[in-house]
Amino acid sequence: METRHTEALQAIVGAENLYTDAAHLRAYSYDATRTHYRPEAVIFPRDEDDVRRILTYCNAHKIVITARGAGSGFTGGALPKNGGIILAIEKHMNRILNVDMENMLATVQPGVVNKDLQRHVEALGLFYPPDPASEEYSTLGGNVSENAGGMRAAKYGLTKDYVMALRAVRANGDVIRAGKHTIKDVAGYNIAGILIASEGTLAVITEITLKLIPKPKFTQSYMGIFPSVEDAMNAVFKSLAGGANPVAMEFLDNLVVHAVKEKIGIELPEDAGALLIGDVDGNVPEEVTFQLKILEESFRANSAQEFRIAEDAAERDRLWVARRNASPSVTLYGTKKLNEDISVPRSKLPEALTEIYKIGDKYDLKVPCFGHAGDGNIHVNVMLDGSDPVQLENGHKAIREIFQLVVELGGTLSGEHGIGLSKAAFMDIAFTPAELQLFREIKQAFDPNNILNPGKMGLPD
Repeated sequence: METRHTEALQAIVGAENLYTDAAHLRAYSYDATRTHYRPEAVIFPRDEDDVRRILTYCNAHKIVITARGAGSGFTGGALPKNGGIILAIEKHMNRILNVDMENMLATVQPGVVNKDLQRHVEALGLFYPPDPASEEYSTLGGNVSENAGGMRAAKYGLTKDYVMALRAVRANGDVIRAGKHTIKDVAGYNIAGILIASEGTLAVITEITLKLIPKPKFTQSYMGIFPSVEDAMNAVFKSLAGGANPVAMEFLDNLVVHAVKEKIGIELPEDAGALLIGDVDGNVPEEVTFQLKILEESFRANSAQEFRIAEDAAERDRLWVARRNASPSVTLYGTKKLNEDISVPRSKLPEALTEIYKIGDKYDLKVPCFGHAGDGNIHVNVMLDGSDPVQLENGHKAIREIFQLVVELGGTLSGEHGIGLSKAAFMDIAFTPAELQLFREIKQAFDPNNILNPGKMGLPD
């Protein structure tokens, strides 16, 4: 980046908030994909006005900007593919601005860590349900930009279900307000809905107002043990259709169970074909007992070998440690993981998993699967030797076939991780040319100079 640009941007944020040294450029060059793209500068805006002034300047000089939270994404959404500036919001724009107890709303800056908000509002008797696996470090701005989900999505939904209003800055520096603090609002286009899951390609979010709900008083964990994946997947959609309403219903196949036991040392029924792990909650004990009864009856009707209820907090923690360590544990099967988070209608889960394993067998690759079966969102992990070019090629072929299968079943390329760079090449599987053109036109309307996170979601560089 030219010195004149650096000096102009330093005048906005101060020299202590703009870095071009090798250490900062390296630290902000990667995310959870482990792919590296080096930015030319890292800027830490102090507030919305800094963001507005930075974007105004960069838009005038065609300087590319990538907004970034914690860099915990799995699809490269926050990678500076075309260089330019990383706009890092976590250092200064990380405050909980207000909790409105009367209307059960929280207004936060985008750099607030998800779990920090959860803890803050739970101390007040309220509840923010979205709980991505990265909740201990991912930021709410990143959660909104990717429409993050989590294990509680089966009952409580995704980030989008809790966003009431946003403030954001367009590429030209215009500050826009999207949404309202009211339950009902049908005035004008749903701009907040367009910004959610837009991966920072349309505007930079500077403030978020989130809906809160009362914190349930009682929670209990359960585990169903099944002889096969097909039995477990049948139990998922049949129990939910039969009236069960669990907070979470998480799935681990036999490969994942074995990997967790080997890597973490947690005792699990390794001979099981699949496990379903989850929580139920309620405001009275009878409500929790009723939900567990429905689940047990449905699980056993669908060939469950055993239905366990966690007897204490220690056992509950063991179950959830096993689930939360599923992703790192499957590295037992290869040095490289092609990790996709497909989503299908719940009734299609048995067919989807059966066909996914067949695709793995076709290419002689292990495909351990786990995830949020309660909402049809499965993490498919094609494992391979990263140093073997043949395996790598076959892995990418397998992924394309898996995406084609999922779309044919009425599903989607991503349930919560987003498209970013990793899935950009597959957008033509899921969307028609007319739909892709509409995406480009929306991008053009918000960001005509294409300075905001270009090249993501299959949009032009």
